[in-house]
Amino acid sequence: MDSLSGVISFVKTAEALSFISASRTLGISASAVGKNVAKLEASLNVRLLHRSTRKVSLTAEGQLFYERCRKVLDDLEDARAMLSHATQQPRGKLRVSLPTIGYRFLLPHMGRFRKAYPEIELELDFNDQLVDVIDEGFDVVIRSGGQVDSKLMARKLGPFKFVLCASPDYLQRKGRPVTLSDLEQHECLRYRFVTTGKIMDWSMSSAPQFTQLRLPTALTLNNMEAMLMAVVDGHGIAFVPDFLAREAIAQGRLETVLDGYSEDQGQFWALWPSSRHLSPKIRVFVDFAAEHLFAAPGEGQGITPP
Repeated sequence: MDSLSGVISFVKTAEALSFISASRTLGISASAVGKNVAKLEASLNVRLLHRSTRKVSLTAEGQLFYERCRKVLDDLEDARAMLSHATQQPRGKLRVSLPTIGYRFLLPHMGRFRKAYPEIELELDFNDQLVDVIDEGFDVVIRSGGQVDSKLMARKLGPFKFVLCASPDYLQRKGRPVTLSDLEQHECLRYRFVTTGKIMDWSMSSAPQFTQLRLPTALTLNNMEAMLMAVVDGHGIAFVPDFLAREAIAQGRLETVLDGYSEDQGQFWALWPSSRHLSPKIRVFVDFAAEHLFAAPGEGQGITPP
């Protein structure tokens, strides 16, 4: 590949789907943009764009090439920002992926973050699917779990625990469980992991016999927000993260049961590609998340490899 100009011309054309719009962005003629792209296609021996008198569109190969080229140009922009004194202020688009329920612990703090870093454009993806941080072009991913991909850098954000809870109406109708074995007489709401399809266990401390209990399943759901609504509506007892149920418990719409039995504790991490320099925008976001998202003093200090 002879020059970066062909890649830049291609990326700008792919984003605008127009040689003319790309030329305005680049400050060169539409003809020059077209020639740059044509030379790039010739060097790769593949057609990247469909051209007609009315429009420009990406071929299948062009779409794949665009996604990689966009990431390369983002990396170059990050490197330039790190080396340029004029761009020490964190800026640019920051793509962050979080679990669906992540908005509950992130969005309440976004006003403070945006005020502190007004030149960062946040793009938030709330998704329970397992994403490929590198191939899908994310700058930072926030996920729970204990294992971290060796290709990623990681920083602890904070722990959370699970609680058993039910609505006051349900407990009035069905009674409050006093022992773990009482759960066999209750309607249980179970969570199915989106990524694996497995039903989440209810981990209980000091109760080896608990694994032998038969929990009557009233509903199975693969979305924690739906789980919250179902338990608040009185459909049974649920095993949910404490930060998900906290507001409903404070408002009296949910009550915890069998307190002290749950041993299941999770951990949230911020993850980002280890191959990338830690750009200012990633650094300030990770620092902010570690400081504000979870009330765990002393946790998550320092950036460490997995």
